[in-house]
Amino acid sequence: MIQRILVEPPYRDRLFKFFRKGKMMERRKFLGFGVLAFTAFPAILSAISSIDFRTEKPDAWKAKSVDDAIKALFGDIKLEEKGVKVNLPAVASNGGGVPVTIKSDIAAKTVAVFQDMNPESAVVVFNVPEDGIVDYFFKIKLKATDENGGKGTVTAVVEGTDGKFYAGKKTLDVAKGGCEG
Repeated sequence: MIQRILVEPPYRDRLFKFFRKGKMMERRKFLGFGVLAFTAFPAILSAISSIDFRTEKPDAWKAKSVDDAIKALFGDIKLEEKGVKVNLPAVASNGGGVPVTIKSDIAAKTVAVFQDMNPESAVVVFNVPEDGIVDYFFKIKLKATDENGGKGTVTAVVEGTDGKFYAGKKTLDVAKGGCEG
């Protein structure tokens, strides 16, 4: 008769102790808090370093023209029309959600977007983190009226880390009718 001899490894007891319910739950909580802290840390840092332009510069959000909004947001500045690319459709069949892409290779502090079709010109201001990439995509609502003939311009202003201001513009037609009535 062949006799089997079971040889149990010496680490078996330690392994089972580790996987007991109490130890595993503590480890899961620890890992959960670690992941939470890891994901919340960048958000906390950006909130600390960001500027709320709506409270700091409220006149920019009430300005009726693009030039007035830029002046209210940044002061009297000289814009260089280079280095900023605004991409949007030439004709928007529905002004309810016009896709806009803003790209730039300029090292930037802020990116502001303006338009001249709606009653208020300022659309959005992004705070760019240090060494951040300027490549933003969003949708905006543009209103085609008889006054503007359905034509409008979207302007992006990039405040560079060098203190200069760069701009890019693109004109589009917003069709009346279609889905918006």
